[in-house]
Amino acid sequence: MGKLIVSLSPHAHGTDTVERNMYGVIIALLPALLVSFYFFGLGSAIVCATSVAACVCFEWAINKFMLRNERTTICDGSAVLTGLLLGFNLPSNLPLWIIIIGALFAIGVGKMTFGGLGNNLFNPALVGRAALLVAFPAQMTTWPKVGEMGYLDAQTGATPLSVMKEAIKSGNPDVLDKLPSSLDLFIGNHPDGAGALGEICALALLLGFAYMLWQKIITWHIPVSIIGTVFVCAGLLHLANPVYADPFSVILSGGLMLGAIFMATDYVTSPMTPKGQIIYGVAIGFLTVIIRNWGAYPEGMSFAILIMNAFTPLINTYVKPKRFGEVPAKQ
Repeated sequence: MGKLIVSLSPHAHGTDTVERNMYGVIIALLPALLVSFYFFGLGSAIVCATSVAACVCFEWAINKFMLRNERTTICDGSAVLTGLLLGFNLPSNLPLWIIIIGALFAIGVGKMTFGGLGNNLFNPALVGRAALLVAFPAQMTTWPKVGEMGYLDAQTGATPLSVMKEAIKSGNPDVLDKLPSSLDLFIGNHPDGAGALGEICALALLLGFAYMLWQKIITWHIPVSIIGTVFVCAGLLHLANPVYADPFSVILSGGLMLGAIFMATDYVTSPMTPKGQIIYGVAIGFLTVIIRNWGAYPEGMSFAILIMNAFTPLINTYVKPKRFGEVPAKQ
């Protein structure tokens, strides 16, 4: 009689494999990667290459010398994906040594400390980003202008999120006139600072979203519930007080699209059922609006996802489907 093998998440059904899904997400990120190369040139290439190489090297070294695993895991695509997502969350002028520290936190603390792929509680790339934000706030919030093709010598500017924050603090809605139009935000035409590498063009991220839906790598529940919640909350705030930006500008600015499509949908750290995913997405969207408008940082997406990562086991327990043939308990 054959044994029933039970494995940790992520679970792949049918002919799917972890490698297929990881490399599928990497393919979906290629449009945004190419756009970042176009707008930031050498800086984007250096940051992304350093982040990916450091993540792969740290995973290999930890597996070999600390965990003493005979089988390497660097070929399954998860380390490459973590490195790419970490790079997408960084400025294009970040020094190499800071990127390497971020990769160490992402792989060493966010992933391998918990036992590797399938065991981590938090999204590894966001663990790396959060650690760098706390340790190096000045470097992590200095954004090169779009079109600056240099690296460390790039000129910096104000991002749309910082403009929104300035309007709220000053109480002057006229400050929002500095924002690019919704069309410019959609295609990545930022006259001033843009933000992190992966935030520059919503269109490129939506192309990746469409590809992952087509390949059935993810479902619509988490991205749509996040974006929809932020849109509704931002719209209500804008109607109540014009000092808050319009909902289209809000959802097209910062890391909202990147986080909703590529970070919050991480297999290991998100709920397993559609109902749980919607609860998770709505909570992330609501927390993002709260942190963006009243928190210390202009961006709140990363922190919202990390907070809800911690609640994922609880959500899974709450929405756990009934077992087939289960008899309801007597009252």
